[in-house]
Amino acid sequence: MREWMKVKHWTAGMQWLFFLFTNTVVIPITIGSAFELEQGKIVALLQLSFIFTGLACIVQALFGHRRSIMEGQSGLWWGVILSMCYIAPAQGIPLSVLGGSISAGIVLSGLITVLVGLSGLSAHIAKWFNAGVMAVFTFLLAVRLNTIFLKGMLGLPFSTGEAAPQIDVPVFLLSCAIVLFTILLSVKGHPSISRYSLLISIIVGWIVYEALFSASGETAGMSSDPAFGLFLLGDLSFDAGIIMTAVVAGMLNLSNTFGALKGTDSMYQDETGNRQYRRSFTISGVFTMVSGVFGMVPYAPYVSSIGFLHQTRILERLPFILGGIFFIIMGIIPAVGHLMAQMPLSVGSAALLVAYMRLLQTALGYFAQIEMTPANLYRVAAPLFIGIIFLFFPTEYFLSFPAFIRPLVSNGLLIGILLSLVLENSRFKERKRKQSRRFKLIKGEAYQNE
Repeated sequence: MREWMKVKHWTAGMQWLFFLFTNTVVIPITIGSAFELEQGKIVALLQLSFIFTGLACIVQALFGHRRSIMEGQSGLWWGVILSMCYIAPAQGIPLSVLGGSISAGIVLSGLITVLVGLSGLSAHIAKWFNAGVMAVFTFLLAVRLNTIFLKGMLGLPFSTGEAAPQIDVPVFLLSCAIVLFTILLSVKGHPSISRYSLLISIIVGWIVYEALFSASGETAGMSSDPAFGLFLLGDLSFDAGIIMTAVVAGMLNLSNTFGALKGTDSMYQDETGNRQYRRSFTISGVFTMVSGVFGMVPYAPYVSSIGFLHQTRILERLPFILGGIFFIIMGIIPAVGHLMAQMPLSVGSAALLVAYMRLLQTALGYFAQIEMTPANLYRVAAPLFIGIIFLFFPTEYFLSFPAFIRPLVSNGLLIGILLSLVLENSRFKERKRKQSRRFKLIKGEAYQNE
């Protein structure tokens, strides 16, 4: 009980609250905007995201991997869902059908994740995600997410309703200023301030935005009550291609767990055991199924938690649990949901662009573990470049593919990771160059002359 009364734990808990908030708040707003949801549903998504993120963190800390690692809405899933939103109109898929099928796929992938955890298959799957796969995954994820953030900074809508959206130059200039301000706080600020750089940048940027562009309507502008319900993205539907893409995304999402737990082994001075993997996957799978039922982005341990732990050295679970409790309370209070849903997307995107630039450091760490032989170079380069190129192909290019695989092949992030898994786990011994008979004779004569 004494531990609960220590001021340092409550202060550290507030730091965790800020970290949970800055990594969560933009996700439901952008998803709601992309699916052109009514205001009440976006508020509901926001409040549900706060409540279940806080609850997921607490459950993982007490019964899962038992470490201070944020369990949040997966960046990989976020990027995949937004990508499918962008390609849906070109493929003639209504957003309601897309949302309903994504929800079905999320529930199915969550069930598979639970089975992976309960069966102990995670120990075998971990071998597939070696340094090469994790390097490609981390780099492609950073490219995908930062593309989304840059779009938000440019003032471009996340929805697909506008026929010819244009860059909002004044909004973009303010976003650039927020990026520079966030970087300066992170690099030059005192440690007691730099750890709050994302939160400070969002608050300051929000105030400046309201002063300059309050009438522009770029914010979500919530004025209605939350419209809670099931399948908020659309009534349950079953499009085979979308469900298959969602299941593949769910399987690749397992890499987040391996990355986050392996990345904290050195800090906790303990190698992650099979029991920890099993419990972690089981809990992540349960919350993934819950997110599918409500229409939220699915859950996974956050690799970015590694940077937060390095910066703050708050390894104890109590502050982490307190941060989760604070976040649940924030989600329960309707006034907070209304306020947070009004945050300008350009401001949140600018702050998160800086945060996810740090994924480059993680990717480079994985690249450094690879011995760059000619074969390994191609194993890394092929999925990396092909994935990036596919990310920026126009959606019309894929209309010639059968409809059931179109959502998958048109997603550069998934294609790159899948190709990396195949290449990294189909290794053949590199043949040594055979010495010619003439060389052997010359070499033999040389030995005889010595």
